[in-house]
Amino acid sequence: MAHRTVVRNQSYQPVGFNTRQRHNDRKNEEYFNGDIEPGRSEMNVYFMQHFNALGEAETYQETFDRLLEEKVIVKHGTKPDAKLFCEMIFDINTTYFEERGGYEFAKKYFEEAYRLAVKEAGSEKYIISAVMHADERNSKLSEQLGRDIYHYHLHVVYVPVVEKNLYYKKNNANPELAGKLKATIPQISQSNKWPLRMTVEVDGKTVTRNSYSFLQDRYYEHMRGAGYEGFERGERGSTTEHLEVLDYKIKQDLAYSQELEAEIKKKELDSASLDRQTGEKKKLNEKLDRQITVKEKAAATIAEIDAMGKPALLGGFNVTEKELKKLKTLSKKSVNADKRIANAYDKLEASEKALADMTRSRDIWKKRHDDLMNEVKDFISAIRNFPQRLREFIRQGWQERSQEKTHSREVSR
Repeated sequence: MAHRTVVRNQSYQPVGFNTRQRHNDRKNEEYFNGDIEPGRSEMNVYFMQHFNALGEAETYQETFDRLLEEKVIVKHGTKPDAKLFCEMIFDINTTYFEERGGYEFAKKYFEEAYRLAVKEAGSEKYIISAVMHADERNSKLSEQLGRDIYHYHLHVVYVPVVEKNLYYKKNNANPELAGKLKATIPQISQSNKWPLRMTVEVDGKTVTRNSYSFLQDRYYEHMRGAGYEGFERGERGSTTEHLEVLDYKIKQDLAYSQELEAEIKKKELDSASLDRQTGEKKKLNEKLDRQITVKEKAAATIAEIDAMGKPALLGGFNVTEKELKKLKTLSKKSVNADKRIANAYDKLEASEKALADMTRSRDIWKKRHDDLMNEVKDFISAIRNFPQRLREFIRQGWQERSQEKTHSREVSR
């Protein structure tokens, strides 16, 4: 298999500082890439890491802010949504290192790659972090060889800086200075650092390509010039050819994820509604219980009724006017109470049935919600926290699929 050098450059807004640092410094509790072995992270090698006066490691944001304060970099004319930092990832096939000494060889190789990164950044003072990862296991190769094989690669986070010439304006205090050079500043500018198209002379010919394509050339040429051999330049245009399809598939996955989240939210609202209805049914049951208690109290007056009246001399009973009045009142209440109690029992029975149905329905939806969350939580977490890693993973799978299709067509011929 041909070994190929690959360098990727990705630009970010400041909100990406925390995400990139947590991945590069292995600060996450969970990783979308299941091949990362946290117990091996101590073998990762830092070629650049900043510390404060107390000897504590700075965050990416702290380093960036300090460079601004020290005027090492200048935010001159940058827009609110500008991409203010970049990350280069230098890579090559895993087997390239295994065939030449593994971990120790990889450290020397990427130490040299870091020297190129400094040149590309313009100065080491613009480098925020540089770390070689040695804790990502290559599962496929490990299974083939029957031993643990690790994939080594280098992450370099830096500020894209270009020299910006400032000139005196016509309306300045000294008109004679108009148009003359005022100062040259280290301006943060991702678009000027990495233009979409640029023209250079190559072997006497004028060539116009994406600036990242020339970066691929320089990586290949630099490592060859440093004495490293046995590899080819990464395929020209291979990333560009698949980027449109890759972006489409990622957008599809994001849309699917959003639909799942919306469905989960709906089920949560349905569950909350069931809980509210259950609470209302419980209140109704309590009310019915109180009505039944009233009946029980009414029954307690039976003894009082039995005590009313006295036997008459000629048969029958004699009752006082007060007793008769009370007896009539209780009789009326008893008739009305019997009706209300009968209705209450009917409502209670219907309420208990509805409550049981809703409880079963709630339990079903809760189980479906939990099952759905278990199925998609890793994917949603990956999209939110590791979009670049997800892009790389899908790109690799897409390239492998394209290679398999090409191979199948060649075989069929």
